[in-house]
Amino acid sequence: MSASTKIMLQNIQIRDGEYTNTIYTMIKEQKYSECVQVLNHILESYPTSRAALSLLAYSYFYMQDFANAADCFEQLTLLYPDVEDYNLYYAQSLYQACLYEEAMKVTCQIEGEKYAGSIVKLQAAIKYGEEDLPGAKSLVDQSPDDDPDAEVNRACLLYKEGRFDEACQKFSAALQVVTGHPHLSYNVALCHYRLKQFAQALKYIADIIEKGIRDHPELGVGMTTEGIEVRSVGNTLTLHETALIEAFNLKAAIEYQLKNMDAAREALTDMPPRSEEELDAVTLHNQALMNMDAKPTEGFEKLQFLLGQNPFPPETFGNLLLLYCKYEYYHLAADVLAENAHLTYKYLTPYLFDFLDALITQQTSPPEAYRKFDELGSRHIELLRKLTKTVQEARQNHDDEQVKNAVNEYEEVLDRYIPVLMAQARLYWELENYPQVEKIFRKSVEFCNESDVWKLNVAHVLFMQETKFKEATGFYEPIVKKHYDNILSVSAIVLANLCVSYIMTSQNEEAEELMRKIEKEEEQLAYEDQDKKIYHLCIVNLVIGTLYCAKGNYEFGISRVIKSLEPYNKKLGPDTWYYAKRCFLSLIENLCKQMITVKDSVLQDCKQFLEHCEAYGRDVKTQIEQPLEETSPHPGRNTVTYEARMLKALLLQLDRI
Repeated sequence: MSASTKIMLQNIQIRDGEYTNTIYTMIKEQKYSECVQVLNHILESYPTSRAALSLLAYSYFYMQDFANAADCFEQLTLLYPDVEDYNLYYAQSLYQACLYEEAMKVTCQIEGEKYAGSIVKLQAAIKYGEEDLPGAKSLVDQSPDDDPDAEVNRACLLYKEGRFDEACQKFSAALQVVTGHPHLSYNVALCHYRLKQFAQALKYIADIIEKGIRDHPELGVGMTTEGIEVRSVGNTLTLHETALIEAFNLKAAIEYQLKNMDAAREALTDMPPRSEEELDAVTLHNQALMNMDAKPTEGFEKLQFLLGQNPFPPETFGNLLLLYCKYEYYHLAADVLAENAHLTYKYLTPYLFDFLDALITQQTSPPEAYRKFDELGSRHIELLRKLTKTVQEARQNHDDEQVKNAVNEYEEVLDRYIPVLMAQARLYWELENYPQVEKIFRKSVEFCNESDVWKLNVAHVLFMQETKFKEATGFYEPIVKKHYDNILSVSAIVLANLCVSYIMTSQNEEAEELMRKIEKEEEQLAYEDQDKKIYHLCIVNLVIGTLYCAKGNYEFGISRVIKSLEPYNKKLGPDTWYYAKRCFLSLIENLCKQMITVKDSVLQDCKQFLEHCEAYGRDVKTQIEQPLEETSPHPGRNTVTYEARMLKALLLQLDRI
């Protein structure tokens, strides 16, 4: 997730000029967009009007359109070179537009003792933005001891250096002086987030949101989530001062880290409503990331757009590359890396670069990719062993702080190691060499045996070998029992595989009990939301039906498949149809080869089932269109209706043979 801390600057002020009551009222009500339209119209007739230019610059600045604000102030500095205020505002606008070099040049041209303090602060901010931390620190140290901003700026520098604990202490101290300041509260929350102290971070975020709702109900917090249509509140000064956008983005980041995806998306929709062109870079990045599963094409477009902006959230580059690899667009990931080599060292850690390099390599040379994954994994295993030793020594010395730090570092290294392990194992998984995948997992049991991701993948590889259902049950069961009170939160395929494992080890009662539990929860959910489609029990039955078909018992297997999709309006979907049609294709193939025979009543049930699928499947796609694909499936053929007709036609041909 992306969140940033800025050194605080003085607000821009307009001290001169005369304006009409209409414009004054617009500015007072923070209707900057309307104000810009009126002022641009005035400037068409009076292009050198000092008052109009000043107010236009002011409006652009508080709309966060800093590039246009800088242009206006540049004109004012040329028209009125004796007014040093305009030079200061010009430099501030350039800084906010991330034009650091230009901003520094302007600050060096400003003279006058009264501007000295503001210039030092602004130059420190510029150095901070350029990530010249020593330069920023030397300028911050020039601030007088009684300057309230100095301590906050030092906290910002500590944060940038990764010294989150110390930064948090300084921000907290400043917050005690200025009680309830939203941006200081946000900075404290941000430090807690970086320290993985999510509960403390959420407390400060809740305070910011509560204060924003109480003081500014006109900002419409939460109305979008409730489905209430409200107009954009714009990027006003009021919105900026509340720190609500920053708070909701950080809340979304925390929920995302905790894997509460619905809560993460809700945090983004809870923030004050703005039109898409008004969204800041962090919000745009988080929207793309958190809605990627539902809207991948839109997500890629947003991330690609952000990569062309200056600046963009630092996580954008790595996340775009990882998502390309997730959707198997390895060639696009390679192109982005090649085209943005200058960003590699700045935004990718050595680990992430090596991991991406191995992922991309597997497309052209799987053995070389395996070697790279193995090398990367070995480095992590060595580090995990060292950290294990550090934890043990710290416990012997009763050093609780060192134990805490070492355990946190161990967990971070383990979180990086598991994706490497899974990518390495996948190379053999795709070759269906499941015994070799099992060997890879067994080598990592020393470190990964507490990881749910590791346990789940071990269960899958044992299940796929078809001779180790009992062992697979031992891995699936704890995962299911952990969420037994909310069983629909477990992946449907996990529940299905556990049921099959029960059946294959003659534990039919356990399988039936599990299916009754799923059915009960689905009925409860259907009662609460009648329009919601739930596929868990359907997929469990489909997998069991597939198992019986694979064993040659087509009569029972097909009957199970047919029953699983009732009622069709709630159970028919791309995934469920995929499982169902495989069984029908297998039946038709074996009938054509005259390897099996079935009763006429079974064939009649099949035809009737396909007629139902034809009726209810007009709007159900058989293939989910992949994002960024140049060609898409034929719209008429990419439906359950079309494929159901094809299967029915094959069955009718069998009748004539």
